[in-house]
Amino acid sequence: MESANTICCINLTIGYSSKKETKTICTEISMKLETGKLYALIGQNGIGKSTFLKTLTGILKPLNGSITILEKNILNWNEVEFAKNVSVVLTEKIPLSNLTVFELIALGRQPYTNWLGKLSAFDYQKIEDALVLTELKDLENKKIAEISDGQMQRVLIARALAQDTPIIILDEPTTHLDLYHKVTLIKLLKKLANTANKCILFSTHDVDMAIQLADEMLLMYDKKIELDSPCNFIEKGIFNLIYKEDFIKFDATKGKFIIT
Repeated sequence: MESANTICCINLTIGYSSKKETKTICTEISMKLETGKLYALIGQNGIGKSTFLKTLTGILKPLNGSITILEKNILNWNEVEFAKNVSVVLTEKIPLSNLTVFELIALGRQPYTNWLGKLSAFDYQKIEDALVLTELKDLENKKIAEISDGQMQRVLIARALAQDTPIIILDEPTTHLDLYHKVTLIKLLKKLANTANKCILFSTHDVDMAIQLADEMLLMYDKKIELDSPCNFIEKGIFNLIYKEDFIKFDATKGKFIIT
């Protein structure tokens, strides 16, 4: 069965616009992301990965072109319906509060609860599943002010999992995680994409890990984004476009970056 297109960009230009000026980050982005695949977005610091993800999720408006999510223009989604179809984990800090880990994860069920915010047995099961998948069961009653940055990162990912949407978009989800939890998380995302037929897109600086685990990669460089499989990128020698420095090279035989 052919995969369905979940995110489609046509001649998309991203950036920032104000009364004084317009700053263009990338132009002429045309691509289709499908269900059942894990996508990794890579590129140097400051190149605009977060801007791209914020545009895909409607936080920023496109400067030009169009984005469709599940065949509906992103400009035509209302907030609640969008939240039932797209989970978003960004890099912004969560303000400290008296919420427990369980309560923060439970907020992922908000699009489905009634106006009282009453959780059903189904909602509780989704929260429980998210706690188990992210190995947070032992922390569910802890206040979020009492947990580490790495644990908070997993809580935010668990909230997205509890939201149970066909599309999940994450900005640098492995930033505060140790190696074990980095690998565990990306393998979990890959399993969810492949077995639960979700479309999952995450940005990362862990290029070597993305090469090993992502189904396809989006490479951001020189004001454009290219989509292809890791193997094809390696064959093209395109990974050397990420870093312009002479002392960082991609070794195609080893499948990773080396310092020369």
